Amino acid sequence: MRVITGSARGMVLRTLEGESVRPTTDKVKEAVFSAIQFEIEGRRVLDLFAGSGQLGIEALSRDAESCVFVDADKNAIRVVKENLEKTKLGYKATVMQTDSLAFLGMSDRVFDIAFLDPPFGTGMLQKALAKVEPHIAEGGIVVCEHPFGEDMPEVQGALEKQREYKYSKTAVTIYRKA
Repeated sequence: MRVITGSARGMVLRTLEGESVRPTTDKVKEAVFSAIQFEIEGRRVLDLFAGSGQLGIEALSRDAESCVFVDADKNAIRVVKENLEKTKLGYKATVMQTDSLAFLGMSDRVFDIAFLDPPFGTGMLQKALAKVEPHIAEGGIVVCEHPFGEDMPEVQGALEKQREYKYSKTAVTIYRKA
């Protein structure tokens, strides 16, 4: 797992270990960032269900203004912090160890881009999509990674589905706030 481009280009990131871990593949990450490449610079980013933090770190490497990384797992938080230290991007980051849905319920922060990549098959993606909508700035985007075949709504509040991509067993759905 590596940073594709920007200030941390080529750096290899640590990932969590274990059978329940499913890091975003480089192919999927490249496709996601290709689709949103002109939306990143100077933006406020949320990496919900952060895992290793690779999506938020990629955004920071591409000159996002800031990123909040949220994950409930203490080992994930440790890996995110290690990856931020390695890439020297920690000064633009806030790392929070808390339940992702609880974070959305207690926070009043607003973001321009949100990455939602919860554990597959748990129903958490739909819950997070509904709860993240008030935290997205007008014109902002939400990128959802999910198993191919999992139905995603056309509209969630003010979020409208823009595009959907398929990569083997993984799909990515991009929403924009009207």
